[in-house]
Amino acid sequence: MSDGAPRVEARYREIESWLRERTRTGVPGTLLPSEAELAKQFDVSRMTARQAVQNLAQEGLVIRRRGSGTYIAENPIHRQGSVLFSFTEDMRQRGKSVRSRLLEATLRAATAAEAEALALGEGERVVSIERLRFADDLPLTIDRTVLRTNCAGVLSADLENGSLHAALADVGHTPRVALSWISARMPTAAEARLLELPSRQEPLLIERRLIRDADDLPIEFTESSYVASRYVIDATFQMSPPAKR
Repeated sequence: MSDGAPRVEARYREIESWLRERTRTGVPGTLLPSEAELAKQFDVSRMTARQAVQNLAQEGLVIRRRGSGTYIAENPIHRQGSVLFSFTEDMRQRGKSVRSRLLEATLRAATAAEAEALALGEGERVVSIERLRFADDLPLTIDRTVLRTNCAGVLSADLENGSLHAALADVGHTPRVALSWISARMPTAAEARLLELPSRQEPLLIERRLIRDADDLPIEFTESSYVASRYVIDATFQMSPPAKR
């Protein structure tokens, strides 16, 4: 090992420790020094400073926004598992600004899984809507939604600033009951870019929902891909009695 290796390792740990303390005592959303500033402050290369920042980003302690900087991460948003609000209503109740970036809004043929979920015949068309959802300008989730074609009136609604569920109610299909199942996976390169993740090592919380209207008709099938460090779903269960021996 070269004489310089232990010193580089120590400096890298020093930067990480300093940043960790800033995230512990600082206010979420606060802009942190840039990699160039850290490199100058600690007299190290930008690569060394970058590694320290990346490690904290992978832990969910800081958020790196392309072209903007590195910020102290917000505390993760917790959602109770018993009542499902629309994303727009949920975030507004928390006092957060809400907006979406519309990635797709079209009519297309349903996949086999979509047709099965919505009780459609093979080859039937669906309304396909994909949005990147923001809370206080932080990208939180990618929503991929398919609807029955009798809900196509929602395509004329403001899907970037308004609520899809409100738009569904306006066309006569008020969401009533939701069945949800949850899994996890790593993001694709495109998802990591949209969600402003520092790397593809940050896992996603995947929630799939089938929503029925007041007439018990399956109208919406959605996959939401949340950044796991930014969004948590809480659930309460009744314990079954222990089995008799």
